[in-house]
Amino acid sequence: MLRYTLRRLVSLLVSLVVASLVIFVVVEVAPGDPASFMLGINAAPETVAALRSELGLDQPKWQRYLGWVGGMLTGDFGTSYTYRAPVGEMIADRLWVSLPLALYALALSTLIAFPAGIYAAARRGRPGDLAVMGLTQLGVAVPNFWFAMMLVLLFAITLGWVGAGGFPGWEAGVWAGMKALTLPAISLALPQAAILARVMRSSLLDILGEDFIRTARAKGLSRGQALWRHGLRNALIPVLTILGLQFAFLLAGGIIIEQVFYLPGLGRLIFQAISARDLIVVESVVMLLVFAVILVNFLVDLAYAAVDPRLRRRA
Repeated sequence: MLRYTLRRLVSLLVSLVVASLVIFVVVEVAPGDPASFMLGINAAPETVAALRSELGLDQPKWQRYLGWVGGMLTGDFGTSYTYRAPVGEMIADRLWVSLPLALYALALSTLIAFPAGIYAAARRGRPGDLAVMGLTQLGVAVPNFWFAMMLVLLFAITLGWVGAGGFPGWEAGVWAGMKALTLPAISLALPQAAILARVMRSSLLDILGEDFIRTARAKGLSRGQALWRHGLRNALIPVLTILGLQFAFLLAGGIIIEQVFYLPGLGRLIFQAISARDLIVVESVVMLLVFAVILVNFLVDLAYAAVDPRLRRRA
């Protein structure tokens, strides 16, 4: 297990280095100059040059890259060009919205998908299976922002149970914060639950056709007992893969939902930074999200080894 973990850790570090290079190069070659954007098209060239020098944009790109990476390693993400505030503080403030939202949505997705997928697999070809697959097909086909608007129309405008958007801050209390995140989390969770339920059903059906399941049935176990005792654990590997990818998507891909509900999360911060050509914010936030994706994949690999001991033996 130690050797397997070390190999995955080395892979994580290499992936982070490559990702940082790609992010820096892609952001730097994007058209437009931040200094010219901030001062306007009528600014004098001397003023633009002075601002470029103040922001460090006149330094060689390799020097800026090393300074950016070195600063992130020490916890210094630089200063925003637009807001004149430390990027680390801006990310921390927004992360306390995006991270609970992603975890909330992932928990809802898992709680919906696991029972639905297991129920459909246990009743393959029956009306219950067809109903679950029909609902999951609808969940996959309909975009989450449409779900979001329908939820706002029903629960905020028609029933008036919750607000239509905004976030009161955790200073207002945990209940107020979770209440504000409930509709966005449901909007994000429903499409992801549909995907996860279909993967769970497919994986379970593949496992139920294996020889060891037939052996368990021959020893007297019912179909349900064989599914719960032997099938479920062996079917978790592809499900864990989808869970890892979903968390990364929910953390980084909630920009549309954050716009719909006016949530001050990382998604809106990236959108605003791209619009303002605030390169240091874009680079730092995207790198943080990439780190989250790679870290989740690393944890998923460790979960693979915990679920399937054969992976440890191969390593």
